[in-house]
Amino acid sequence: MTALSTRFVSAIEYLSFERQSDEKHELHHGEVIAMSGASREHNLITTNAARRLGNQLEGRPCETFVSDMRVAAPSGSNYYYPDVVVTCGKPEFEDRHGDTLVNPTVVIEVLSPSTESKDRGAKFLEYRGIASLQQFVLVSQVAPHVEVFTRTSDTSWSLMDYVGLDAVVPLPSIGCQLLLAELYDRITF
Repeated sequence: MTALSTRFVSAIEYLSFERQSDEKHELHHGEVIAMSGASREHNLITTNAARRLGNQLEGRPCETFVSDMRVAAPSGSNYYYPDVVVTCGKPEFEDRHGDTLVNPTVVIEVLSPSTESKDRGAKFLEYRGIASLQQFVLVSQVAPHVEVFTRTSDTSWSLMDYVGLDAVVPLPSIGCQLLLAELYDRITF
């Protein structure tokens, strides 16, 4: 990691390094960023979301990935590990390694104090460039609150807020829904 952290690297250098690393790193405009551990709440919310979506998608041509599926941004210089990714249809990968998805349908990020600004800003800006992405979901850890950005055209996105444990989040792009009571199972506010 030391050699890569002191200079900007190309996507090829990053992928070569990342595929040999025991730890996960994202690449943002040539800067390699180590992924830190997540809180209990973050892990529970991520697992709850992936399990609920996976159950609803059973028998359908969609796949759900949690935390370890790298997503390539179309800029060619950014790679991220979303908390949950769903792709429908045939998954497409950047290369023969099959570890970098290029056609997500839904991306879910669970917000952490250290990542919220980047998730809302730089990452969402990059994710919006992925033609297959239909919905981008931000999930709060500190309150039962979910924001869903839905693509309305090539350049426009609409925002819907869902607040409270009684709320139900529709994800029409994959024909699913998330009940906030289930998403936040075992979380105390």
